Amino acid sequence: MTDFTARMANLRRPRLLLHAARFGLGDYRRERDLKRLIGTPTSPEATVDRLLHEEGKLEENRKCGDVGYSIARHIEVLIALLAESRLITRTA
Repeated sequence: MTDFTARMANLRRPRLLLHAARFGLGDYRRERDLKRLIGTPTSPEATVDRLLHEEGKLEENRKCGDVGYSIARHIEVLIALLAESRLITRTA
């Protein structure tokens, strides 16, 4: 099991948050969405690493009740994370 696989397997988030992310997978467009979320897209492995880091920060903000927390951004990052992890599993 790779590091990314272990990190994805240990990702525990509220069911509604993950349900919303799965629902949005159909509208995901790599070039458009990644540029807005993390900048220029790179390999799926590097992208997943950056998305996991970004999602971790958002999760901390959610748990702390930070007023700057954006649930919409959190869902967008989760959508990208799910889609990019699927790219890795397809090519592996």
